[in-house]
Amino acid sequence: MTDLIVIGGGLAGSEAAYQAAEHGLRVQLYEMRPSLQTGAHQTQDLAELVCSNSLGSNLPDRASGLLKSEVRLLGSMLIECAEAASLPAGGALAVDRELFARLVTERVQNHPGIEIIREEIQEIPQSLCIVASGPLTSPALSKSIAALSGEDHLFFFDAIAPVIHADSINMEIAFRASRYGMGEQDEGDYINCPLTREEYYTFVKALLNAERIELRAFEEAIKTGVKAGHFFEGCLPIEIIAERGLDSLAFGPMRPVGLRDPRTGKRPYAVVQLRQDNLAGSLYNLVGFQTNLKYPEQKHVLQLIPGLEKAEFLRYGQMHRNTFIASPKLLRPTLQHIERDDLFFAGQITGVEGYMGNIATGLLAGINAARVYRNEAPVILPQTTMLGALCHYITHSNLKDFQPMKANFGILPPLEGTTKTGKRERGKLYAERALADVSLTLNRLMAGSEVKA
Repeated sequence: MTDLIVIGGGLAGSEAAYQAAEHGLRVQLYEMRPSLQTGAHQTQDLAELVCSNSLGSNLPDRASGLLKSEVRLLGSMLIECAEAASLPAGGALAVDRELFARLVTERVQNHPGIEIIREEIQEIPQSLCIVASGPLTSPALSKSIAALSGEDHLFFFDAIAPVIHADSINMEIAFRASRYGMGEQDEGDYINCPLTREEYYTFVKALLNAERIELRAFEEAIKTGVKAGHFFEGCLPIEIIAERGLDSLAFGPMRPVGLRDPRTGKRPYAVVQLRQDNLAGSLYNLVGFQTNLKYPEQKHVLQLIPGLEKAEFLRYGQMHRNTFIASPKLLRPTLQHIERDDLFFAGQITGVEGYMGNIATGLLAGINAARVYRNEAPVILPQTTMLGALCHYITHSNLKDFQPMKANFGILPPLEGTTKTGKRERGKLYAERALADVSLTLNRLMAGSEVKA
C-alpha cells in the first residue's frame, strides 16, 4: 500500500520523500537512473550534484544563508547531509559531491517508510503525487505534464563548469586565499590563478574565437521560441558573458576584489578561483566557469590561464537543456497544481533556481503532501520568509517575463524605516524577521492549528 508517489530522486525529490515519510506516509520514490540516463548525471546516487559543488553562502545575513537557516528550522535532511560532507569554502557551504550524494542515498534507502523504485514514470499518477523530476525530465513525462497543464514548457540552457586534478595546478603561480581573508584556513579556502591585463585579454580573445558545441536539433527548434533558448542569468557560460564586452568577465566570475597576488602584493587585473570538489582535496572546480566550448577548445583556452598551463581535466564543461513549467499559471504557493489538490511540483521544474531552492521546495512539498493526506490545510509560508517569497514569486509572476529565480532579498517585502541602513545590516534584519516568522509557523503547526495564507 502506497500513500504517496514522488517522481525524481534529485535534491527536491529526495527531500520531499524523506519529509513525507517522516510525517508517517508510505512513500514510493521513482528514479529513472541508471536505466535511463540524463546526459548530465554520472552516477545512480540520489541527490547527485551535476553543476557546482557549492550550496551557496552560509552567512546568516546573505539570502542563501537565510534560506539554509529556514530549512534547518524546518528539519531538512539534505542540509544535515551537506554539513556532514562539507569542505572548506570560506563563507559558503561546499560539499564533497560524492560523499554528499552517498549520505543522502543511505538516509533515503534506510528509511522504513520509503521504497526506491528504479523505473521511469511516463505519466503523472492519478493519486497523491509530487513531481520533482528536475530540469532534465524525460520526454515521455514531459508530454504527460504538457497534456495536464495545457501549457507548453518553458526552456533555458544551463552549463556545467570543468573539474581539474589539483596536482596539475602550478602553485608557483596560483595561490591560496579567500576574498578579504574570509577562509577557515590560514592560507584560504580557494586556489586563485591571477592574470595581468595582457594575460586577461589574451584569454578572452581566445575564448571568443573558440568553437562551441552545436546544439542538438530539438534544442535548436526550442531556441526559436519566444522564451526558448534563453540562458539563465545566474549560470551563464563564460563565452556568453565575454560576448557582452571584453571586461565583462573581469567584473563577473573573474573579478579580483578582495585578493592580492603574493608575488606582487597587488590586486591582479583578473582572477580565476578554484574551489575544492572532494574531501581528499584532489579535485577542484573552476568557480563560475560554465562553458559550452568543444572539449579540445576548452583544454586549449583554459590552459592559457596562468597556473593552469598543464591542467588535467577530470570533467570538461558542458551545456544542457533545462526545463521548467509555467508555474504562475499552474501552481499555488503550496506547490499544489491549480486543478488537483493531490498533485504537487517541487524543485527546479517549478522555476526555482539553485540547489537550496530545490531542497527547500522539496521540503515544503513533502510536508504539504502529508498534510493533504491527513485532510489538513497545507502550509503557505509568509512572504517575509525566503522560502515563502520564492513560492510566491514562481506562482504570481507575470508569465511573459518569468525566469528561474534564486534566493535573493529583492523578492522579500521591504523593511520599514531602513532606507539609510547598510546592505549587511538590512540582510541581518531581513533574516531576523524571516526566522521569527518561520518559528511562528512551526509553533502553529505543533499546536495543530491550520496554517493558511
